[in-house]
Amino acid sequence: MAFPSRHSLFPFLTWLPRQTRASVGRDMIVGLSGAILALPQSIAYALIAGLPPEYGLYAAIIPVLIACLWGSSWHLICGPTAAISIVLYASVSPLAVPATQDYVTVILLLTFLAGIFQWLLGLLRFGALVNFVSHSVVLGFTLGAAVVIAVGQLPNLLGLDLPSQATALDSFITLLRHLGETDKASLALGLATVGVGVVLKLWLPRWPTLLITLVLGALLVWLWPSMFGHVQLVSAFTGKLPPFSPLPLDLDLILRLLPSAVAVGMLGLVTSLSIARSISARSQQLLDANQEVRAQGLSNIVGAFFSGSLSAGSFTRSGLSYEAGACSPLAGIFSALWVALFAVFGASLIAHIPIPAMAGSILLIAWGLVDHRGIRALLRVSRAEFVVMALTCVATLLLELQTAIYAGVLASLFFYLKRTSQPRVQHVCEGDEDILRVGGSIFFGASHYLQVRLQRMHGARVVIEAQQINFIDYSGVEMLHQEARRLLRQDRSLTLRQARPQVVEELRKLEGAEKCPIRFED
Repeated sequence: MAFPSRHSLFPFLTWLPRQTRASVGRDMIVGLSGAILALPQSIAYALIAGLPPEYGLYAAIIPVLIACLWGSSWHLICGPTAAISIVLYASVSPLAVPATQDYVTVILLLTFLAGIFQWLLGLLRFGALVNFVSHSVVLGFTLGAAVVIAVGQLPNLLGLDLPSQATALDSFITLLRHLGETDKASLALGLATVGVGVVLKLWLPRWPTLLITLVLGALLVWLWPSMFGHVQLVSAFTGKLPPFSPLPLDLDLILRLLPSAVAVGMLGLVTSLSIARSISARSQQLLDANQEVRAQGLSNIVGAFFSGSLSAGSFTRSGLSYEAGACSPLAGIFSALWVALFAVFGASLIAHIPIPAMAGSILLIAWGLVDHRGIRALLRVSRAEFVVMALTCVATLLLELQTAIYAGVLASLFFYLKRTSQPRVQHVCEGDEDILRVGGSIFFGASHYLQVRLQRMHGARVVIEAQQINFIDYSGVEMLHQEARRLLRQDRSLTLRQARPQVVEELRKLEGAEKCPIRFED
């Protein structure tokens, strides 16, 4: 029996010994930059998920450490993300009151279950399964999630305290009913935050825009108490490292959370692997998808016990790691350690952040989520995929978010099966021969279409040029045998020309090589 090697159990041993003093110093500086970016983002994402702000910091510590040590990407950095946070909120808010201890416990249990699902996929080497969630589904879900996030933050921007709703449409209708209760000071502060953030992104794109806007908002509230003194602030918390969080073994609750765990786990993997692949294409690094999937699962399993909500790859932080010249995953590890220092010593500063300013910053994050270039390119390249994107987006707005992901995947599979069920067929007549050039596999979805085309042939010899047929299943084998026997009864024949050996073998299995009614030509 072969035992796994040290490097397969502890993959960080392949790169950690090669680090030098210069590379470690470089990664420490890059990690500090990543932490400065992660601090306000993590707090914002915690609020999106309905969690107390400190849990955003916790999710950027232990899960990031585990993912960097056990992953395969040099530059992928994980943590809480906007899309994941809104799915967590949509999945758990019907089960518990947001920001309460019961709510936190359910979020962590959902994170643990999603981590188990991810880890099992990696263990069974099913990393390619994430490819079933097409890029068009991710685009549509992200667009819909951006709208959901924006609608969810509008009450905070307007200074309203409204109950959470199951869908974005319900939330928007509820908001319209309470517009007359808008707090003008909160609205002015939120709009000012949005305006300053837009200007900074245009003029100083490399600056930490989110951090600057929150600091300016806090200063404005502090300097002008007569105007903004009543504006709600982020809840204060005691600075400490991520506490241990035991998880409940409630079978009924686990069964209720399983569908959401699969959906959010798959979304996290698709996001993380997409980011890792896009950056590795620029860094020329060879990725191990199954190792990365296992690392994502392990980070969420362990992170759940240390108060970390579900984490996934962050494009902004991963992109910063690459652009800033990170030498190894140590940059992500240092980023997590810097965040831990802030969680311990800088927690009191968070209590000065006004909620409307945070809402304005989150609106900017939601706008940045939308891949405008990708949507335009999708419309030019494939109308069918654009329809899948649009359906996923609409489902995100009208249904629960995890249901929207499933709807998008089903729509993608429908269009794929529809396309493959009608393989390319070219008909040529040469004397007494009817020739069909088939470009595609013959499987259960395409059998009927090809059978109809064969029954329209009138030549004495019906020939299928089969060099482009890579695969044939039982339905295809049975259909070709039926057509061959029908032609024989009419003193005609069915011939496969230049068929691949595996296709010939499958066709001869049904009745044996001697009785096979189909002829074969090289």
